[in-house]
Amino acid sequence: MKKAIILVLIMAAVFAITFLDSPTEVVAPLPTEVSPERDSLRKKYHRYAENLNHPKDLIHINPENNKCLNCHKDIEPIRVASSGMMQDIYKFAASAGFPDNDCIVCHGGNPEAETFDLAHEGTIESFEKGLGPKNFYPDPGSPFINEHTCGICHQDQVKTQFTSLMYTEAGKIQGTTWGFGAIQGYEHNVANTHVQEVVVHERLGTDIYKQYMAKLKIAEPQIFPGEMTALPEAPTAEEVNENPQLSVYTYLRMECQRCHTGVKGRFEDGDFRGMGCSSCHSPYSNKGYYEGDDKAIPKDEVGHMLVHSMQSSRDAEVTVHGKTYSGIPIKTCQSCHNRGRRIGVSYEGLMETSYQSPFMGNGSGPSKIHTKNYMHLAPDVHMLKGMVCQDCHTSGDVHSYGDLSGAIQGAVEIECEDCHGTPTKYPWELPIGHGDEIAGPVPAEGAARGISDTLLPHQLYGAVNPVEDGYLISARGNPMGNVVRKGNKVVLHSASGKDLDLKPLKYLVDHDELSREAKVAKIQTHIHMEKMECYSCHATWAPQCYGCHINIDYTKNEGKPDWVQLAGIVDEHGLTPDGVYNGFKGLNLGEDSDLSKEEIAVIRGFMITGEVSEQRSYLRWEDPPLVINGDHRFSPAIPGCQTTVTVKGADGKMKLLNHIFRVPSHLGEGGGEKGQLAIDMSPLQPHTIQKKARSCESCHTNPKTFGYGINSGDLYAAPDSSYAADHPLASNVDTQFNAIPNLTMDWSRFLDEDGNQLQTVGHHFSGSRPL
Repeated sequence: MKKAIILVLIMAAVFAITFLDSPTEVVAPLPTEVSPERDSLRKKYHRYAENLNHPKDLIHINPENNKCLNCHKDIEPIRVASSGMMQDIYKFAASAGFPDNDCIVCHGGNPEAETFDLAHEGTIESFEKGLGPKNFYPDPGSPFINEHTCGICHQDQVKTQFTSLMYTEAGKIQGTTWGFGAIQGYEHNVANTHVQEVVVHERLGTDIYKQYMAKLKIAEPQIFPGEMTALPEAPTAEEVNENPQLSVYTYLRMECQRCHTGVKGRFEDGDFRGMGCSSCHSPYSNKGYYEGDDKAIPKDEVGHMLVHSMQSSRDAEVTVHGKTYSGIPIKTCQSCHNRGRRIGVSYEGLMETSYQSPFMGNGSGPSKIHTKNYMHLAPDVHMLKGMVCQDCHTSGDVHSYGDLSGAIQGAVEIECEDCHGTPTKYPWELPIGHGDEIAGPVPAEGAARGISDTLLPHQLYGAVNPVEDGYLISARGNPMGNVVRKGNKVVLHSASGKDLDLKPLKYLVDHDELSREAKVAKIQTHIHMEKMECYSCHATWAPQCYGCHINIDYTKNEGKPDWVQLAGIVDEHGLTPDGVYNGFKGLNLGEDSDLSKEEIAVIRGFMITGEVSEQRSYLRWEDPPLVINGDHRFSPAIPGCQTTVTVKGADGKMKLLNHIFRVPSHLGEGGGEKGQLAIDMSPLQPHTIQKKARSCESCHTNPKTFGYGINSGDLYAAPDSSYAADHPLASNVDTQFNAIPNLTMDWSRFLDEDGNQLQTVGHHFSGSRPL
């Protein structure tokens, strides 16, 4: 513990010296061209697909010559010694003059030092002059230094990381500002930091993919802006007094933006993760404790990896307490994907609840994860088959191909039909763009996409699956390295290690293996397949959080972390303050603090005033309504941000109370001259797919499905009036329900029987609308 405190003090001093006068806007580093030196070394040290089988002459190292292991004696290997990655690391260490010390290739540091402090400072001469770490890096995956670590071999992913939606969070920003009066309109040109898309000849993907994306950018320029500016600063109390609408930037920076990959995020059960590459590739438990065998890593301090191993594709095995897994677990994705669309927890069948039941063994309520209680509903059928998120979502979905996309639907390249096909066509018989008709007719038209017998260079890292009869191709034209054709069937090689045989829909039709219900829905009523997303029927539930009541209180001035600004305060070790200060858990900034005045000044510099609290009106999961999404197809929808804003100024006076903003009338949205209410029903893929689909009646006879609301909204009392449940003649009365002035209907009702739109329905793509 003493060593950890010393390290924190050293890093804090660096912060105080370096960053007190730093500018507030952070510009993401722009990708550079591949240097001849780097390209040569990559080819020298990386064995591509044809060499990825176990080599005959494995390199072996002598751990006794690795001084890092004097302290970290029993630490887990980041990968097994025989893996291609580990063999490359051994080679690279040897070329730098330290053939038995693989640790320094990723972490840097001084491998010849005899003390803790000296070992965790600096780097070796070879790395200073060429490729390799430039200092000691506790987290080599940090996006601010990973060009010197992960980028030695994985430059393609490092090059595009700042254009990833997981770094920019542009869709979240546009969506949140929409609920505060559509401040940005439809434009998705604001990100956590200023960033530009990668120049076209350096983007990843096939030529077909690049041509396809060019069409999307013409069709929806507001989604694909090419450049994004930095998120505005959090307002001062005086600025909020003049314009309470600006409080949205306090809300964004204090709450919504904590999941971007430039920080480690909130230290709460279920939310522990790394940053940059380590956000996904480092295993963390819900509790955030280290459970490996390294005696030097404390086991009673939160914020540490579960074990010191890397999780990635199916050939990267991680062993914990004698049990081994591969792939990136769902839990890792859930550390961020538990708010908003909630797709991470929904995939596992977890649905938020306000109740704390059933009781646990000691009679207490259940423990929370992500600061919430959950009930357990039906998990997604893909999860039950053993699939993890990366089995569907490609490298480009996550890392980005270098294009800037401001919304999830713009960033994701896959569709259900890419594997399952349709009743009349196998996946390889479908045209490019089928199911992804953002810019074209529905269904998509064109020549068959075929299959691929080759993969893209960045897909040759890690596990490379046998080609069989060819790799299937995504809706946007890239080969999918884990999904292959085998005759007229499909084999999915899961990162979890399972091989799943899949019968495409056309195969089931040809072999008369469809149920009667499926024949009626998919063949006799063929318009379902032509105009609807598959998950319109097969996602049988979706998390519906109606009414998002946000309270921003500026009388609370003790300060909370600005999760965007933190990413601009990076020390020489690649860490941001949330990593240095253990997620700010139990941090004491008072007069009796153990921290120096300089450290406290630095910490106060990235704190913003105000306190955010949130409530909802009610939760539902059954019978999600249907709308038209950005693909111009029928899709389920859930409340996006049905924002009701309350703002208390620093003077204690209410600036806004249960206020619903309106969208400016020039944006349309069916609100007339006053503008539509800025509360939204958002199309989504719920990630709750079931083999047995919704019944015909759940759509065709259900007013909620059409947007008329639960029971047509008849059971909800007028919310624009206050109500007191008391004796009508009493004078000592409390109001139980305070008025929401602009709201005259149930939250679930976004269309009336005369076709008048009552809320916005999607604010990203031009095609989204009510039925």
